[in-house]
Amino acid sequence: MIRFRVKQRIADRQFQTGRHTSLTEVARAIGVTRGTLSKMANQSDYNATLNLVDRLCTYFDCEVGEIIERVPEMDRRRVG
Repeated sequence: MIRFRVKQRIADRQFQTGRHTSLTEVARAIGVTRGTLSKMANQSDYNATLNLVDRLCTYFDCEVGEIIERVPEMDRRRVG
């Protein structure tokens, strides 16, 4: 399973800047709806385009591995 780390990136940004960053703010900045970004952040089966991942990387100034991660099968059983 692929997990999107949008919430973690937002939390990191808030820590670095010292100000609140909302999903709405990020969504507007990367040109998607808040609903799309919310699904990405909260649904384990969301299928994002590489273009969207690239825009998030640009916004957060990070690498792809900081936005998405693969959760091995064994870890999924423990979580779910």
